[in-house]
Amino acid sequence: MEILEAIVRGVVQGITEFLPISSSAHLILIPWFLGWEDRGLAFDTALHFGTLISLVGFFRAEWLAFARSALRLTRGRIESRDDRMVLYILVATIPGGLAGILAEDLVETRLRSPLVPGITLILLALVLLVAERMGRRQKDFDHITWGDAITIGLAQALALVPGVSRSGITITAALFRGVRREPAARFSFLLSTPIIAGAAGKKLLDVASAGATADQAAMLVAGVATSALVGYAAIRFMLRYLSTNTTYVFIWYRIALGIVVLLAFWWGFR
Repeated sequence: MEILEAIVRGVVQGITEFLPISSSAHLILIPWFLGWEDRGLAFDTALHFGTLISLVGFFRAEWLAFARSALRLTRGRIESRDDRMVLYILVATIPGGLAGILAEDLVETRLRSPLVPGITLILLALVLLVAERMGRRQKDFDHITWGDAITIGLAQALALVPGVSRSGITITAALFRGVRREPAARFSFLLSTPIIAGAAGKKLLDVASAGATADQAAMLVAGVATSALVGYAAIRFMLRYLSTNTTYVFIWYRIALGIVVLLAFWWGFR
């Protein structure tokens, strides 16, 4: 049963990390609705190692190009779009990294109540709705600027709050900056890679240093493998979907789920 639970959590993580509906919210809400034990932020974050694998695998060509660019940058040379993109990602990662260091305890101890994602799912949906209505959507991936990267990086810092959604808040910020939907998602996914790598790596080290039983290790392996496979498919789907569609289906889903959660919380569910 525990392995099945880990697989379900891995599927949830793989899908919701890349759709703008919040993986952290779903990893809190699904166990709450099903009456499962809360495995804590450490287990949920460790599942991100699976989505890290899917990110690196899907964007392997881009990351190889970025590695070559990083070598050029150490020599003080900026020659291509990839060189600029490496700098954009490095600088845009700083706000989210600092937020993760400073707010980790707050997120783990104060923000895991279902009430938090119940509220933030709806709030971010409304902000995304405004971005869909107001965004000019004129820029493609090659025309992302320093201002875009910094704005999206600052927005990513808010993704620590359950229900906000890393992809949701960064895509929203990109839309406000006039970036088209598919390039917005592509930059969002690339930008999330260093943050996910840092957070997942730290939690895996914490789990390893604390020791784990054979059952716990099996759960973690099952969850990570599942999230990697499902995450890869979710990235492919999201990029194709946003090349021809809006984000409205995710907006309405967030609002509906948020209302259900708030009503359940109000009526004392669980």
